[in-house]
Amino acid sequence: MQLYVADAFTTVRFSGNQAGVALLGSGDFPPEELMRALAGELKHSETAFVRQTGDKAFHIRYFTPAEEVDLCGHATIAAFTVLRDTGAIAPGDYALHTRSGDLEIGVGTDAVWMDMAAPQDGRSFSEGEQRELYAAYGLTLADRPDGLEPQAVSTGLMDILLPVRDRETLDKAVQNEAEVTRLSEHYGVVGVHMFCPHTPDAAAHCRNFAPLYAIPEEAATGTSNGALTYYLYRRGLISAGADNRFVQGEKMGKPSEILSRITGDEGGVKVRVGGRALLTLKCELITGEPT
Repeated sequence: MQLYVADAFTTVRFSGNQAGVALLGSGDFPPEELMRALAGELKHSETAFVRQTGDKAFHIRYFTPAEEVDLCGHATIAAFTVLRDTGAIAPGDYALHTRSGDLEIGVGTDAVWMDMAAPQDGRSFSEGEQRELYAAYGLTLADRPDGLEPQAVSTGLMDILLPVRDRETLDKAVQNEAEVTRLSEHYGVVGVHMFCPHTPDAAAHCRNFAPLYAIPEEAATGTSNGALTYYLYRRGLISAGADNRFVQGEKMGKPSEILSRITGDEGGVKVRVGGRALLTLKCELITGEPT
């Protein structure tokens, strides 16, 4: 097993969002207990365990330090960057199997693009429920922008998309981890993706919180920004075929750039998320009893 750490959704070392990547070749996945323990040892929000199943086909399983998740955007970008940069694959199109479904991956010489799962609207929230969501971050309904309300949306993982009116509000939000964990369990979501739309330099500036999965805050989240792409598209705030830029991780001192594109029409749309990454560490797993 070859172990790497890569910085995803950035071109600046030690910025972006770090992911562990374990290359298994064509071998079987190790026991779940070992994969979970390795994810905990690396201490990044997700670690991708990558198994090659065919000439241009892969199967990835994703583990947080707490448990397995169905899909992880930044860990996928990291995994295919590691595969490319170590010479395991060449640029091209690849098939990826995940617990969230079968996806297409486009590996370029610079960026990696990945399909998201089919967009799915989750539940909306009553006024009282919205008040509770904002209160979990020390905010009120007055911090909600005109014309936008919280909505649960999935492009692989279900998140609550929580709009705020401006960058100042985004920065001042302080999470009550216990309350957000409770709300995440109650609504059956991974976490909360807070965003400020209509910024001059991006489709949105964002913060992502998933304390239920031992991720108090994350610097870059592909699946959540895929869901946000669909949310904004449905409300006429971005256009089909356009490349969109999302900025995340600034509050953590790890600014990240996530790209997205939505194509299709009312008969069905496809969301792709893309970004760049770079390798930072190569690790060796030491096995056997200490002497």
